[in-house]
Amino acid sequence: MKEDLKYTLMVIGMVVSWSIYYAISKIVVGATGSALLAGFLLRMAALVFLTVQLVADGSFSRLFHQGKAVRILLLIGAFGFLLDLFANLGYADGSLSTGTALLKTDVLMVNLATVILYHKKLYISDWLGTAVMLFGVLLVLGVDFGGMSLHVTDLYFLLSAACVSANAFIIKAAQEKYHEDADMISYYNNAVVLILFGTSAAIHGDFAGLSSAVLPKGFWWLVALGGLAQTGIYFFYYRNLKHFEVWLVKLYLLLMPVLSCFIGVFFLNEELTTKKLLGILVVLAGAAVILQRGRINHEGRPART
Repeated sequence: MKEDLKYTLMVIGMVVSWSIYYAISKIVVGATGSALLAGFLLRMAALVFLTVQLVADGSFSRLFHQGKAVRILLLIGAFGFLLDLFANLGYADGSLSTGTALLKTDVLMVNLATVILYHKKLYISDWLGTAVMLFGVLLVLGVDFGGMSLHVTDLYFLLSAACVSANAFIIKAAQEKYHEDADMISYYNNAVVLILFGTSAAIHGDFAGLSSAVLPKGFWWLVALGGLAQTGIYFFYYRNLKHFEVWLVKLYLLLMPVLSCFIGVFFLNEELTTKKLLGILVVLAGAAVILQRGRINHEGRPART
């Protein structure tokens, strides 16, 4: 019972952290006018919190004694950067609605990989629940299905979704094969993404505009909060990946836009439309199907590892 409560709280922590980070990232990108610079600032703030965490539990010295595992740790960071890069490239020339929909295909990619590559069994109810949740999320995000059109540059969105999917399995491999803990993976991932964002922002000259930019009041406190939220993502997401199957963690993350919707309403003056409310109900209906998979298929609880 205590174990169930623990991982219920871990899932809630993951969804809350990601929702807060999403909202703050949106503000920081708008304030700086640069997704690259915003990514750098938020990862820099996260680096501070991650360093404090490792120093506090006496694990900091282990950063320099990773042996062969350092290769997979760097790979995780590279994929973490690529998923953001491809999404930004897609949005530069593509439609917001199309991009939002295609980026969510990572859930389907993970399901397919789970079945084809990892030979795990997913029931019809799992696929149905996934489809229902995915449809609900697109409603919450306000995707204009009628206005969607496909272009060659939309392939960037699929590449981003593929990187997200691949990275989840790579992280799980680092945990199972190299016995890396979440904190080591977090630090290396954040450090690699930080360096790549900083380098890219410097090449584009984004740092030069920061000193002259009119930043909103409390901007640096927001950056700090965003860094804390990013640290929370690392903490909860990686631990959930170790405990649950990848496909199930991805489904839990579909609850994130629902919470983000309420954050937008209460803190960002966004409107809670009938379409969004309908989407929230659809997402929760799909989640209920997944959570009841044991009863529906006469098995145990959702798959863990």
